[in-house]
Amino acid sequence: MSTERPRLLIIGTGFAAFSLIKDVDVDGYEITVVSPRNHFLFTPLLPSTTVGTVEFRSIIEPIRTARKGLRFYQGYCVGIDAENKVARCEGKFKQTPFEVHYDKLVVAVGAVSNTFGIPGVEEHAHFLKEIADARSIRHQIIQSFERASKPDRPVQDFDWLLHFVVVGGGPTGVEFAAEMDDFLRHDLSKWFPELMPYVKITLLEAQQEILTAFDKRLRTFTSGHFARQHIRIRTNAKVREVTPDAVVLDNDENIPYGLLVWSTGNGPASVVSEAGFELQGGRIVVDDHFRVPGHEDVFAAGDCAVIDSNPLPPTAQVAQQQGAHLAKILNRMLKEADSGSFEYRHRGMMAYIGGRKALVDTKNVQGKGFGTWLFWRSAYLTKLMSWKNKILVLGDWVRTFIFGRDISQL
Repeated sequence: MSTERPRLLIIGTGFAAFSLIKDVDVDGYEITVVSPRNHFLFTPLLPSTTVGTVEFRSIIEPIRTARKGLRFYQGYCVGIDAENKVARCEGKFKQTPFEVHYDKLVVAVGAVSNTFGIPGVEEHAHFLKEIADARSIRHQIIQSFERASKPDRPVQDFDWLLHFVVVGGGPTGVEFAAEMDDFLRHDLSKWFPELMPYVKITLLEAQQEILTAFDKRLRTFTSGHFARQHIRIRTNAKVREVTPDAVVLDNDENIPYGLLVWSTGNGPASVVSEAGFELQGGRIVVDDHFRVPGHEDVFAAGDCAVIDSNPLPPTAQVAQQQGAHLAKILNRMLKEADSGSFEYRHRGMMAYIGGRKALVDTKNVQGKGFGTWLFWRSAYLTKLMSWKNKILVLGDWVRTFIFGRDISQL
């Protein structure tokens, strides 16, 4: 009987991959992880980092220190040869090709921002998927105010320079608009008071309402709250093109901007679309054990996968539960036992809407307001993956409350 451990290759470092890494049997498997990102990112708090409510390093966890005995390669998986059990990869920095052989493969690469093929989005919009995106947005916000504060700046430039446009009325877009409004009211207004009359935040949504996954009463409350905060919501606003200084709508209207944040949903990563697996809506089709049909040693989980018999939304809590259950499946496979089918337990949805108010939408409770904001913060604090991150985030919230957000441009 062979004493060699089976080689488990995990592609990705998102919620599904990280939950799998935390729970899989590291003594039973020889584990290799490949990802361009060498850390796990707690994405629900990513909008908070764009304005300094929370600092960047407070919501990341290094992959190399996640488990002992883990092998990590920083790079991109560019192709999968399922027949020969080889993943073709490229290093992140010099694009040096390398191969990783496996006995079992888990594809958990998440998804990329969906541009829907709209011209100019890739070139001119800021996405909000990674720490680098949040850092770039934070830099652009401060730069807009510093440029506008120059003594020789013509007032007519303020119409675009101080106009912050968000495309996408889902939770990420709404939370960024809310965090941006807090930053304006509590911090930037102190240091740039003469510019405040010119600042605008506009949220563009192609559908009839924002936050369509939430209860209607919560959507109505959010729309009213945003109106009081002077965040302009434009529904049925379909973007046709993005230029360097304006968003062009289907009705030919031009909306000038100084910063454009694009948050309109998910699209497939290139390795997913080119792997040759069956796809549904750009996601790999799997069974209720996360196995890719026709490939008994290939699994997929998280935003890049969809269970054929039970399609679920690509959210963090879905990915986290899937990764944890896939770890049980792989651990039981070492003992040639079955762990049972995946059953998702929906714990509700949350969103921050600014002004120390939040939404909570669960099966039994639909909450809104200040008390819900306290619940939102406590819930996210408990969901952070380590005590280090819990302490750092709590410290960031206290620092922001006492001293305000930093307005330095790094």
